Amino acid sequence: MKTVQLGRTGPTTSALGLGCMGMSDMYGPADRAESIATIHAAIEAGVTLLDTGDFYGMGHNEMLISEALKGKDRDKLVLSVKFGALRDPLGNWLGYDARPKALKTALAYSLKRLGTDHIDIYRPSRVDPDVPIEDTIGAIAEMVEAGLVRHVGLSEVGADTIRRAARVHPISDLQIEYSLVSRGIEDEILATCRELGIAITAYGVLSRGLISGHWKAGNLGATDFRSHGPRFQGDNETRNLALAEALGRIAEARGMTTAQAAIAWVAAQGEDIVPLVGARRRDRLAESLGALDVSLTREDLAIIEAAVPRGAAVGNRYPDALMAHLDSERRPV
Repeated sequence: MKTVQLGRTGPTTSALGLGCMGMSDMYGPADRAESIATIHAAIEAGVTLLDTGDFYGMGHNEMLISEALKGKDRDKLVLSVKFGALRDPLGNWLGYDARPKALKTALAYSLKRLGTDHIDIYRPSRVDPDVPIEDTIGAIAEMVEAGLVRHVGLSEVGADTIRRAARVHPISDLQIEYSLVSRGIEDEILATCRELGIAITAYGVLSRGLISGHWKAGNLGATDFRSHGPRFQGDNETRNLALAEALGRIAEARGMTTAQAAIAWVAAQGEDIVPLVGARRRDRLAESLGALDVSLTREDLAIIEAAVPRGAAVGNRYPDALMAHLDSERRPV
């Protein structure tokens, strides 16, 4: 497994990370035993970066990871945890709370659920509009000083917020959606991160399965949050699946699967970009890991980008209500 350092000051991790959200939440029912087996398979393959959030299944995901890590060498792993999202008992979203006292409380609960004495990378899941980012990052910095957190990360923030945060404490990485069909970071955010020595941990590299080559129209269950996603609605879904099919034809001609081509494209955008894959099963994990064996030439990249041009996807990546919380999507007035 190839390893990379996350930014100038971050930890060394595997070149591919495992996003564990879907094992507990958002994508409908998951198999607990298979989820744990998938985490084990990832670790055995050399994956060291495991990403979660304290609101994934309202703590379920952290407890699942804790169970999976029993008997494993904790010091060889990098646990990345997001906090701040507020949910009610029915799972509805209530906003964000990134006040210093709230994050310290959230950290205490995460440490307990994960069964660890430190979090490797701790990050607010979104910007709290009522709390200056300087206050939030300053409070995490206090936890770094206390030895409870090793590194500070960010999630879905824009260039101005990145700069403000980095003035308070070194930032290891920005976690943000980046894929062939979600390329907004290329406008300003990616350049800002590179200027400041901040890595990108890219989630949604398969656009939540839409460009995986496995997605079928009408594939959504009642508890799958993608049922509310604009890209999965009606004609939008049909047009977006046509992009996936175009990518699939290119991939097949080069001995890859569609998912491997999509992941390899993200990985090819720079040594400072680490794709996070949301595999919930061992077979999907094995397919994703196969992308690390792919070497795309400049010609390959050009052909892929011609087939799936920037801006070709139809529909926003989140419903309007959730888009409003994305500091990363705000444009200068």
